[in-house]
Amino acid sequence: MSPSPGATAALLPVAPPGSISMLTDYIQADQKFVTCPNQDTVYGAGYQRLDTKPVVIQVPDFGDRFFVYQMADSRTESFCRIGQQYGTKPGFYLLVGPNWKGEVPEGINDVCRSSTDLVAVLPRIFMDDTPADREAVRPLVNQVVLYPLDQFDGTMKVKDWVRTPVFPAPKTEGQGEMKFVLPEKFFDELPVILKGVPPLPGEEAIYATAQSLLDAAAADPRVKEQLVRIAAATEQEVIAPLFEFRNNGRPVGNGWTSPPNGARWGFDYLSRAASAKSNIYDNASNETRYLYTDVDSAGTRLGRCGRPHLHGDIPERPDPACEGLLVVDALQQAPPVRAQCLEPVRRGHQEQGSQAWR
Repeated sequence: MSPSPGATAALLPVAPPGSISMLTDYIQADQKFVTCPNQDTVYGAGYQRLDTKPVVIQVPDFGDRFFVYQMADSRTESFCRIGQQYGTKPGFYLLVGPNWKGEVPEGINDVCRSSTDLVAVLPRIFMDDTPADREAVRPLVNQVVLYPLDQFDGTMKVKDWVRTPVFPAPKTEGQGEMKFVLPEKFFDELPVILKGVPPLPGEEAIYATAQSLLDAAAADPRVKEQLVRIAAATEQEVIAPLFEFRNNGRPVGNGWTSPPNGARWGFDYLSRAASAKSNIYDNASNETRYLYTDVDSAGTRLGRCGRPHLHGDIPERPDPACEGLLVVDALQQAPPVRAQCLEPVRRGHQEQGSQAWR
């Protein structure tokens, strides 16, 4: 956990509970923490403990600029609607946990209640890859601030995110993404997860079965060894293939897939796991639509810097009913390769002054 809002190696926003951190530029493509970061939005991030520390997040006046604040509970389900597509008004929004029973002070626009104590707060603001738009977006990003409820005074706070500290990045091995779940430690950490994420109605039997396995493993080392072997096998045979885009979402034609229920997973455990593996956090489908492919239009698997051939006319603006951010991911590579492949995309973005659909 970082001691204060900042960035790890100037790559990724990090912050302790009760705060967030905002970047002032795109996430660098060679980082190993986020599998598929956007290359047209400025990110922010911070994990919160809302039962013990409810927080207020500010929404500045973005005008017609696209923005969306993703609020995800411990199941990666969205529990709040803040963004351009919702017509969110500038002001102050209170985030609270399932057991919070405090009073809402005057001046709060709305209250968002999570079903779990631990949540992720992930603002995103569109930015053109031009010096002019970087300058225009900076005062807006500086007003995206989150703080504990007891610090709320009804005034819009400002923080110069350029001046936040940079922390060393955690050590990683190899060329792939950072591993957040280690199979050999899965069953050691599972009791904490079960305690922090209460069962949904209908999940009680699943939780009881999991607890019985944990009790058996605690009583017999041989059971624990077998569980660790099963976890390792499951990682290789079930979880690892979910990194491939063709295993994430439903087919939508011509080799593309798209998850229709992002951040609205319910009991769809496999889709939740697939997005967690290949994309970490998905927004709700009315906020961001993700389109994935591993192959080109001829069905040939993409290789190093391979790009799909997109046929047909893409309108300059979609139907107004489709307001949101369209994310097209046709590249799932190790970070150094991904950085090399994205560079010409960034240059084209600069030269053409690409605009988000909104």
